[in-house]
Amino acid sequence: MAFKRYIPVESISELTINRLSVYLRCLQQLELEGVMTVSSQELADRFHLNSAQIRKDLAYFGEFGIRGVGYNVAQLREHLINILGLDEERRVLVVGAGNLGIALSRYSGFNTGGFRIVAVLDADPHKVGKRIPGSLAVEPAGDLARIVKERRVHIGVITVPAASAQRAYDELVDAGVQAVLNFAPTQLKGHPEVKLKSVDLKINLELLSFFLSHASRLASVG
Repeated sequence: MAFKRYIPVESISELTINRLSVYLRCLQQLELEGVMTVSSQELADRFHLNSAQIRKDLAYFGEFGIRGVGYNVAQLREHLINILGLDEERRVLVVGAGNLGIALSRYSGFNTGGFRIVAVLDADPHKVGKRIPGSLAVEPAGDLARIVKERRVHIGVITVPAASAQRAYDELVDAGVQAVLNFAPTQLKGHPEVKLKSVDLKINLELLSFFLSHASRLASVG
């Protein structure tokens, strides 16, 4: 049975979509190892997942397995690629050619699996024109609107300092970008028609610090 491509997006949680990406990576690993079929329980045991959660997540999109046999690894991988929209090329523009922006533009995951970085921009004239090793040359931030239109950019990635992040976001929205990944350590005022996802590395470190702090207190009490 084919998956239900046109389901209400709002009915699917981000946690579910995140897990689909995890399942995809697991299936890719199994395929590299020559595994042809796998049950939800085998998938869960191998990659430390929850078999009931796997079945529930996949059920949002259709019925992919055969009772008593399991999932065809290659076919399920293709289904997940289609569900996640990775069967289409997503062109990415990075705003900010600092250390993080350059690192991300060189990261292979941003240029494989359906994604391709088509531009790296910066407002610093000293950075403009410099070539990123193995990648593109840095272009002027003032050309953002033109580049978005000409290169049909789908996703904007913000790696500028916090003070400049809102302006960068607004310019991406005005240029027609419909999805933005923000790495700047600040809360942005979003736009209802543009999907905004923020990644604050320090927040994650502070989360780990919280657990370390409380774990030590619990250990001292014990």
